[in-house]
Amino acid sequence: MTSPAPATPAKGLEGIVAASTRLSDVRGDVGKLIYAGYDIDELAGKVTFEEVVHLLHHNHLPNRKELAELKEHLASCRELPAGVVRIIEEFPKDTPPMHAIRTAISALGCFDTTSDDDTMDAQRQKALRLIARIPIVTAYFHRSRQGKPLLPPDPTLGEAANFLYLIDGERPSLDKERTMDMCYVLHADHGMNASTFSARVTIATLSDMYSAITTAIGTLKGPLHGGANEGVIKMLKEIGSLDRVDAYIEECLEQKKKIMGIGHRVYKTLDPRAPHLKRMAQILSAQLGDPKWIQMSERIAELMLTRKNLHANVDFYSATVYYSLGIPTDLFTPVFAISRTSGWTAHVLEQLADNRLIRPQSLYTGPVGLKVVPLEQR
Repeated sequence: MTSPAPATPAKGLEGIVAASTRLSDVRGDVGKLIYAGYDIDELAGKVTFEEVVHLLHHNHLPNRKELAELKEHLASCRELPAGVVRIIEEFPKDTPPMHAIRTAISALGCFDTTSDDDTMDAQRQKALRLIARIPIVTAYFHRSRQGKPLLPPDPTLGEAANFLYLIDGERPSLDKERTMDMCYVLHADHGMNASTFSARVTIATLSDMYSAITTAIGTLKGPLHGGANEGVIKMLKEIGSLDRVDAYIEECLEQKKKIMGIGHRVYKTLDPRAPHLKRMAQILSAQLGDPKWIQMSERIAELMLTRKNLHANVDFYSATVYYSLGIPTDLFTPVFAISRTSGWTAHVLEQLADNRLIRPQSLYTGPVGLKVVPLEQR
């Protein structure tokens, strides 16, 4: 017999603890983010994305040998099946990138002969292949829609540098590589967010790794989750210049319009990732000689903190960083997906290690006791 539904449902499951995890902890009341014991302020700028992948998947930072082996393995997994490449090339050129990535990642499962192998070793290998291949899928779709040739991945480059190389067709500068790598680190995992939860729900049915990550991508593409950074750049372009910021924000506040990239569902104080991205945005703006984007951003953040006591979140400054790196606006959320695949796959593996079907209850609020009226009398 099932237990009765709770008398008062938690809308949006707010405050409900759905799982135990060793992977990350979001302490919204004090503005802390922890990966497997390490504060994000300790990791940012000190470790690479590959080191964070190892941390999330093995619960410790790698030594030199472990890191070299992981980087070599990821590089060896990058090549896409020819069938998946053909699918990407057949997508309409105006396909939204997150649609394309979702479909291509799902297709990868059709070309993986081990897709139904549910041993933990096979699951770990599929996780690493997905981490290695989602940047390739993203870059190939972007180049295909432009009619440009698809470049072979460069095994001598790390994950961040290789992605930038495949997008631009030229090796990135060390500063660009480090900037993208830190973005990956800052976005790698974030507690039981919506896409992570959906991935765990899917794998909890004992579905497969590809289905779980496809589910997560589909969840991330929603504007209330992963699309906010695109909205920030659109907002900045709409404002146009620093001298128009105050009037724009005033109008938005009067009309109760949401300011993209401001505030956070969990963080009640500063998003700990935001200062790192703000610093990178300032550096990039100085290097590129186009400071207006960061100047506008800083003014918006100042006004919102003063007027509404709301802080800028990670999306607010990541938008300026990505834009300064030359990444097209509609690839901002895909970049988020690339980095978060490290966390998604780690959560899937964690769920499988101690699995139980995730099956919450609902509170029925409809009528009861209705009688069927014969069809001719309705």
